[in-house]
Amino acid sequence: MEFFKLCSRKESTEEILGKNSVEEEGKENTDITQALSKLTEPTSVPIPKLSVSNMVHSARKRIRRHRRLDQSPLNNDVLNSILLYLFPDAALDKSDTSEAKATQSNPGGKHNQDKDTEDYNLFNLLKSAPSDSLTYRLALCICLVNFYHGGVRAVAHLWQEFVLEMRYRWENNCLIYGLAAGSPDLRCCLLHQKLQMLNCCIEHKKARDESRKEGGRDKKETTSCENGLLGPDSGRAGGSGGSPGKSWDSWSDSEDEFYECLSDTEEMKEAPAEGAKGAKSKPDGRLQPHGKLTLLNSDEPLYIPITQEPAPMTEDLLEEQSEVLAKLGTSAEGAHLRARMQSACLLSDMESFKAANPGCTLEDFVRWYSPRDYVEEEVTDETGQTVVRGNLSARMQIPGNMWVEAWETAKATPARRQKRLFDDTKEAERVLHYLAVQKAADLTRHLLPCALHAAVLKVKEEESVEDIPSVRKAIQQVTSHASKLLRHPNPDYKKLEETINQLMVVETIIARARSLKAKFGLGKGEKGDKGVDPDDLEKFVGSLLEEPEVAVIGAGRGPAGSIIHKLFVSAQRAALLAPLEDDPGRVGGSDDRKPMGGGSGVPDFPPPAGREILLRTCVPRPAPYSKALPQRLFCVLMREEFRLAGAFSSDTSFF
Repeated sequence: MEFFKLCSRKESTEEILGKNSVEEEGKENTDITQALSKLTEPTSVPIPKLSVSNMVHSARKRIRRHRRLDQSPLNNDVLNSILLYLFPDAALDKSDTSEAKATQSNPGGKHNQDKDTEDYNLFNLLKSAPSDSLTYRLALCICLVNFYHGGVRAVAHLWQEFVLEMRYRWENNCLIYGLAAGSPDLRCCLLHQKLQMLNCCIEHKKARDESRKEGGRDKKETTSCENGLLGPDSGRAGGSGGSPGKSWDSWSDSEDEFYECLSDTEEMKEAPAEGAKGAKSKPDGRLQPHGKLTLLNSDEPLYIPITQEPAPMTEDLLEEQSEVLAKLGTSAEGAHLRARMQSACLLSDMESFKAANPGCTLEDFVRWYSPRDYVEEEVTDETGQTVVRGNLSARMQIPGNMWVEAWETAKATPARRQKRLFDDTKEAERVLHYLAVQKAADLTRHLLPCALHAAVLKVKEEESVEDIPSVRKAIQQVTSHASKLLRHPNPDYKKLEETINQLMVVETIIARARSLKAKFGLGKGEKGDKGVDPDDLEKFVGSLLEEPEVAVIGAGRGPAGSIIHKLFVSAQRAALLAPLEDDPGRVGGSDDRKPMGGGSGVPDFPPPAGREILLRTCVPRPAPYSKALPQRLFCVLMREEFRLAGAFSSDTSFF
């Protein structure tokens, strides 16, 4: 509940930590969105010092310089232990790459079969994050820091350090620990998707840097050969160790972090020269042959090209894209523009296919890319023989078809020389800026599903030990209710507060169950009294939890009554501060109890809140010879009041 209260905070991180944490005159340097403008401003500072990394590092130094040790919301030891918990790969030896890769692929130490359980897949219902992910651990740390180590200022401090760690990993090509590889998982919360997007950017940047190094080595090796020229397949040598979609990263230019231009200038100069001579272009960017298929216009085998991966997107980017496409309207021009915007990946694949299969046609591309749109039929030719002929499907032959238009405009360009579909530098800076501007309230809203996820898992774990049917049913209801609320784009936080209160009630019931089991001797390792059936006591404790009123079998002389009497005696001793030595022999049942005020002077039971007196009798009324009928008189005597209630009956047969 304390974590939930942060949702109402409106201060930014700088306001929470204090305005002096960053110099007012250098605010523009701390905002990465002003990096390009700062680079282009006239200044006397040498150009090499005006890099994005230098500006970010200088902002980081100013932040830490102005934050004194006595003003730091989080203790350095606590902060270091939290960061080590979030990023345990930082403690590994960087030279031991095998151990680093093993921990990265299995961050939580869970086996594959554990990931098929209902508890592990609970994040699908709550739209949170897997229980072995970085986002899940971050939510736990934020909750603990908020409750135990300084409240909202400590939360802001930890988040600032987390963002700086993300910046460091991006700049140094270090993959983020605790995130699954691949595109953002849209089943998870938005913050988890953003971190996955940043991890994708790091993967692409790392692959591009490695391929650039390999490309440099290949150039040195090929220049020492007799031919002195690159072979047709050497262009994709840098990406042969990765997936087909990542092989396009093998660009061999010396580009900076921000670029959009093509870089293989030497190959681009050779291409028009070869075309001018009328020679057939050389195939480039081939991955592998496509089975036994051959080109329709020749006997050359049909090769699968190396293509670019589609750009990964988070749910907010998808929503922005859908809004842009919807604003284009339903006119013919808008529909045509919408189709062109959506065909960027198709055009890239067509260019890669043309480069890998010189002399191919649209029909060849369709046979590989969309086989259902190439219809084959058996027909009889002029000689009377049955042959198989194919044509494009009806939708491919519609006038103005986008595929035909894209095929006509596509050039034979391998994927490594195409404009990138996914600009990892731009997307990484967008993610880092998004993380940096998050307020404490925004962070709480992002991590609230993970916090609820952790609470449900903990309650489930405790319930499995106590085995309380009502709690099990309540957990299912809370999970279902929270799932409906959290999957909404703008959840109702008042209803979420009710859900949190329901979880608190469930925790209270579990705590009561443990307390009752301990008091009645049903805990682990405890031995009950001789002659007492533990099964009867378990039923009695279960009835106390499930039913409003429970009958005590045997009253004060039964096993449950004897334990209840001892509980009252212990409570009286504690309330009156009576030493245990006053009555060392009191271990038995009601036969050993002392009368009120006797012995040590400590009564067995607390003072009564009131006294009830009930009188019942049967007397003839109104005459002595009338029929005897029941009469009842009830009296309650309390410290401040008393009540009388009577029920009288009389014989009315002859009166």
